[in-house]
Amino acid sequence: MLPIVLYVLGGLLLVGAGIAVLTGVMVALLPQLIFGGLLLVVGLAIERWRYKPLLRTGPDPRWKDTGERFVDPGSGQLTAVYFDPRNGERHYIVVDEQARSS
Repeated sequence: MLPIVLYVLGGLLLVGAGIAVLTGVMVALLPQLIFGGLLLVVGLAIERWRYKPLLRTGPDPRWKDTGERFVDPGSGQLTAVYFDPRNGERHYIVVDEQARSS
């Protein structure tokens, strides 16, 4: 929910910058509007692309288990790391607690 609100806020800042350019009103705020809007929109896009969410389903058969395990600081859940040799991506999958204990 928060990313959506921030995307809307960034878009409103950019729209405000466009209106300021077209009308000539509040030209002094133009750099702040453009910089703030671009910072929010581009920053959120990079964050979405760079930090992938944890997957709750089992791994794709093509993925190789790297053996890496860590506790995700955001969710506190044990996470397994898988590597996709086809495109070099890493995938993070929540380890099933029942499968671990048996």
